[in-house]
Amino acid sequence: MILLGTNTSPYVRKVRLVLLEKNIPHSYLVDAPREPGSRVARANPLGRIPALILDDETCVFDSPVIAEYVDTLNDTPILIPRNDMLARMRVKRWEALADGIMDSAVVVRGETLRAPDKQDADTIARHNQAIGRALAHASQQLGERECCEGNALTLADLAMASMLVYLDLRQAERNWRAQHPNLAAWFTRIADRPSMRTSLAEQ
Repeated sequence: MILLGTNTSPYVRKVRLVLLEKNIPHSYLVDAPREPGSRVARANPLGRIPALILDDETCVFDSPVIAEYVDTLNDTPILIPRNDMLARMRVKRWEALADGIMDSAVVVRGETLRAPDKQDADTIARHNQAIGRALAHASQQLGERECCEGNALTLADLAMASMLVYLDLRQAERNWRAQHPNLAAWFTRIADRPSMRTSLAEQ
């Protein structure tokens, strides 16, 4: 299978981490949808990344769908609980929280790339406020635990780590580590995993 994406996309990073953690054989092809000759739109009718092309040319798209599909391919490890529906909900809720922060950060990034007189200050403020609230909620929910859900790595951790890498890339001035030292300590542990080191080396 082939994963199409870019090294800066937090959604691609999340899927890449799932594939690496589960040791799923795949090729990772850097393919920016806006570049001439990109195969993304041919594979995914939405023209978005990540797009996972299976061996039979089936395209799986949207990062939550890809992550859930990939997690079914083997049991080592199980990243989304299968037998405990409340635990499953909590993992997916963490993913939704991380994705929501990433969504807002992408909106802010898009606005700040506009000419100053074309930027919507209200939009930037609203999304930045949402990011701040969501980070505070994540910090409170995590507490001093080593994993977001349960006692083992799950999709929740991979989604949150991908989001924080993106904030470091696009909102370094936010300084979330100083505001939420428990998140910082948790991220330091996650960042030392082989999957994260591989992903970060690709930036």
